[in-house]
Amino acid sequence: MTNDPQQLIDLALKAGASHAEVYQSRAFSRPVFFEANRLKQLESSQSEGTALRLWREGCPGLVVAYGEVDLDVLVERAIALSRLNPPETIELSPSRTAIYPNVGEAISVEKFVEVGKNAIARLRDIYPDIICSAEFESEQETTILMNSQGLHCEYTDTSVSYYLGVEWVRGEDFLGIYDGEYTRGAIDPDTIIEQIIQRLKWAESNAASPTGRIPILLTTNAATMLWGTVTAALNGKSVLEGASPWSNKLGELVLSNTLTLSQQPDKEPYSCPFDDEGTPTQPLSLITQGRIKQFYTDRTTARELNAQNTGNGFRPGLGRYPTPDLVNLIVEPGNGSLKELIAQLDEGLVVDQMLGGGADLSGDFSVNVDLGYRVEKGKIVGRVKDTMVAGNVYTALKQVAALGGDLQWNGSCYTPSLIVEGLSVVG
Repeated sequence: MTNDPQQLIDLALKAGASHAEVYQSRAFSRPVFFEANRLKQLESSQSEGTALRLWREGCPGLVVAYGEVDLDVLVERAIALSRLNPPETIELSPSRTAIYPNVGEAISVEKFVEVGKNAIARLRDIYPDIICSAEFESEQETTILMNSQGLHCEYTDTSVSYYLGVEWVRGEDFLGIYDGEYTRGAIDPDTIIEQIIQRLKWAESNAASPTGRIPILLTTNAATMLWGTVTAALNGKSVLEGASPWSNKLGELVLSNTLTLSQQPDKEPYSCPFDDEGTPTQPLSLITQGRIKQFYTDRTTARELNAQNTGNGFRPGLGRYPTPDLVNLIVEPGNGSLKELIAQLDEGLVVDQMLGGGADLSGDFSVNVDLGYRVEKGKIVGRVKDTMVAGNVYTALKQVAALGGDLQWNGSCYTPSLIVEGLSVVG
């Protein structure tokens, strides 16, 4: 990297800091964009950020710079900021060196162009009226964390991500379907293409929305909304602040006993060897058969909870302090494909895409269904429009009627589809 972290730490200590930490992130990516069925543009982007955090007489100063910078100026700014802040407990990981081998493989722009053109051709061969868009990207990211205690952690991760989008306009009827994948190395969009074709087929006709309290099948795309609330409730900071409804329920049954959730930080493609404080990440049993087994923490939260640090301190941005966040959330699957789950419904609603935000920590939500299908006697009879689903996440997850075996990544959440009860549908 352009800016030497050790030199920056030495300068900070020389300027009067008692402790210092440098976090650096460098990324290089080459995205490929398709729009309106055609290749639109090729790009390359490179970024480098350096965050210096120091303490002078116990008072913190945090500054961020991008690209090559004058290290003396960066230290001066951090020292000046420390004079404006009150003292705090200094949280730094002890001395260790952990430099990890590079993971993942880059894919060439030429390969992305070829795959993108073939994917769009396959989709339009079956549905000539659709308009397709796509984005493919290979990104190499290097993270370095060093501090004045002698810590040096470093790893480089090469990831590949892509999404395919189709828009289908029939008179005043607009349909948008979006799906994609995040991976390392090999790229095989066949599954994504098949899923989009299946959803287009289900949407060929429209159906009246069912109403009232009916079973709702949330696909792997939609289920992530539920898990977002669950992970927020398991966050040690929420527990510490008393904001989590589970703050005093460690060991208690809080969800359906069919649900087991864990963190597996070494699971590809989102593996991560250490957090942004330099603590090694570790597998966590969060919920086992519906019972809370543990919360996840960073160094500060663990100390204030008088609990063990789980190695989950991550920065929301370079200019922010680490805060608890998960690496990978793994939901243990049940049995059956998406079609087999649909076959279990006598009357119900399949929700695949939602509009609007999800639930907050209270669990209450009301969302518009962007892409959903009515089910009658185990078969999809058409796409529903102008439909809302409302209810409470915790209530729904106590009433899990079925858990699928169709695990898929959605962000860093590895989840199956599931059928829940206790939610209301308004058409």
